[in-house]
Amino acid sequence: MSTLHVVSHSPFTDSRLDSCLRVCGNQDAILLCGDGAYGLHTCALQTRGVKVFVLAEDLQARNLPLPDWAERVDYPGFVQLSITYDKVNSWL
Repeated sequence: MSTLHVVSHSPFTDSRLDSCLRVCGNQDAILLCGDGAYGLHTCALQTRGVKVFVLAEDLQARNLPLPDWAERVDYPGFVQLSITYDKVNSWL
């Protein structure tokens, strides 16, 4: 069963992204939103091989570059991801 993990907290002030990565399976994906977009700057995401999405609005608001291993999505794309994956887990 695939899960979309939604992370909205900065990995520099919080350990939720690390906790998320510990439970991610090979069919799972991570959506970074809010301050979670700063997670694009962590090595852990690159080396895990997990599909990574970032909300375009939050990427732009923080003026972050999009790495080639991540994919930008808008709000309709977020909705589509939540339909595509079997479960959605928000790391609140």
